[in-house]
Amino acid sequence: MSQYYKYDFVGSFLRPAYLRKARAAYNNGELSYEELKLQEDNAIRDLVAKEKAAGYHVITDGEFRRATWHLDFIWNFNGINHQIERGNETFNGEVAIIDSVHIDGKISVDHHPFVDHFKFVQALCDEQTQAKQTIPAPGQFYAIFTGQDEIENTKQYYPDLEDLRQDIINGYTKVIEDLYEAGCRIVQFDDCTWGGFVNPQIASSLTGLSQEELPAYMDTLIDINNAVIDQAPDDLTINTHICRGNYHSTYFSSGAYDAVAPYVFAKQHVDGFYLEFDDERSGGFTPLRYIPKDKHVVLGLITTKSPFLENEEKVIQRLTQASEYVDPDRLSLSPQCGFASCEIGNKLSEAQQWKKLELVKEIASKAF
Repeated sequence: MSQYYKYDFVGSFLRPAYLRKARAAYNNGELSYEELKLQEDNAIRDLVAKEKAAGYHVITDGEFRRATWHLDFIWNFNGINHQIERGNETFNGEVAIIDSVHIDGKISVDHHPFVDHFKFVQALCDEQTQAKQTIPAPGQFYAIFTGQDEIENTKQYYPDLEDLRQDIINGYTKVIEDLYEAGCRIVQFDDCTWGGFVNPQIASSLTGLSQEELPAYMDTLIDINNAVIDQAPDDLTINTHICRGNYHSTYFSSGAYDAVAPYVFAKQHVDGFYLEFDDERSGGFTPLRYIPKDKHVVLGLITTKSPFLENEEKVIQRLTQASEYVDPDRLSLSPQCGFASCEIGNKLSEAQQWKKLELVKEIASKAF
């Protein structure tokens, strides 16, 4: 079965109201984990049925077992302190309500629960579908703990950051081995680091580094990702998704890919790229020239940030423009990000969410 289709989606979906209510009850100590899991199981079965009915071939659990796209994965590593303290990241004027995360020991991983999450979805596949597992990129993991706000705490446990780098690589290698053993053949590295680095000012603010120091840091992030990818089985497809923030229909950063393309496009050993291109904040398609000729590109031309349905002809025109830099055989269409990178979700209804995916499929059937 092909690992790429002409229409696709990133991974997360709006949580049903009953599931959000159940998780809130669990967090308040009013519902047991077993009862919450039963609700999650039911919601995921229903979601997968809808994904199949919509004609999609690569399916996910919608990230229904997570509070956020990235932190739940990180919290399940040893050496991580999960504190309920709301973060202060600002997304276009809106403060994100997200728990914080800190290192409090050496990083390692035993049995990661995401492997069990994958197995549940895998069991729902049929001959027309295959499951993919979305996780934050290894470089994203490293960037969180070496950023300006966390570096001093991190150095208490990792005076030599090379040791942190190696422990992250080792942890990810084990998780990927376990996913592969469970039958996983598609992994997606979600990596918002590059969505921040497209803006040099934000890049310096996040890292505390000068503009002159940033290239070496970006190389480090790529090297971490590549070290994990290069140890993965040959028949495991590893893609990456890049966006500029997706919290409650707001964004974190703006800027074209030009500043990061020589790193993330040219040097990264992934098989394909899922890229945000839904509005002018992403710039033009020229940076796609850095993507090697053997990579697939999934263009996120449909926004998940609003219920507005894009004009089909204009999207097809943009696909034609992109084909000047990437062969049409290696192009696909998708939304620019998930519908609910965090549990709060974006500002559209579930019905509007499925209308968006119907539009993606309809445009792809005409364009390719």
